[in-house]
Amino acid sequence: MTHTPPALKNPHRTEEHSVLRRAPLGGTGINIAPIGLGTVKFGRNTGVKYPKDFDLPDEDFLGELLDLAKDLGINMLDTAPSYGTSEERLGGLLAGQRKGWVIVGKAGEELENGESSYLFTPDHFEMSLERSLKRLDTDYIDVLLIHSDGSDMEILNNDSLIRKMHDFKDQGLVKAIGASTKTPEGGIKTLELMDVVMACYNPLYTDEKPILDYASRNNKGVLLKKALVSGHVNRLVEKTGDNPVEIAMDFAFSHPGTGGIIVGTINPAHLRENVETAQKILSRK
Repeated sequence: MTHTPPALKNPHRTEEHSVLRRAPLGGTGINIAPIGLGTVKFGRNTGVKYPKDFDLPDEDFLGELLDLAKDLGINMLDTAPSYGTSEERLGGLLAGQRKGWVIVGKAGEELENGESSYLFTPDHFEMSLERSLKRLDTDYIDVLLIHSDGSDMEILNNDSLIRKMHDFKDQGLVKAIGASTKTPEGGIKTLELMDVVMACYNPLYTDEKPILDYASRNNKGVLLKKALVSGHVNRLVEKTGDNPVEIAMDFAFSHPGTGGIIVGTINPAHLRENVETAQKILSRK
């Protein structure tokens, strides 16, 4: 089900006047803005852990939302096969402007009948990547991540799977490889074997700080998920009484290992607020 939210009012700015500056993602050679747009809500609204239910926006709204993101300086989009129709919708929405975006994709988690299932074999990953390229209507993905189910070390100790990930990179199908992990050990192992990790780090959860420490020492790329506590950022108010978004972003960007944070939103006001807050924090660092 899709619906049409209120029309967006986008400022007409050129890239030269973008709010967000870009920086290298570790040693990948890929330059990203510090905020990336997560696209779960572009294609999936079942079996997701958000505070409120939501309808899937229609194509016109999503097109305007991407225009707004671009105007604000965002150049990174995070998607996955398990995000429902996100990949297909992005494929149509990005027609003619693919080179302006860094796409972070994944493999390993599938969405079947509204529920997740996982498969970590080289053959499945090859099929998954080919399907993602077709859905996204592109011939490469900038960053491909293993979408872990939590058994990080078992997955990462699968030599044939890791070789397949490197094969994708050698063939030019992806520019950088890594994993979206769920444990400190898995995150560090990912950076030992590959280029980029997607880790969880916020004021309410600091267990994965060693991943960021390792990345900072070794020029590896880190993208943060759940930096705003998966939409439950207001829980931070209970601890401090201050602006929760500013607290969370200040915490994330205070660590030198943080390359960027993924914010999943289809609310234009929240998107603007996130970018303005990030800019405010980064300007004083």
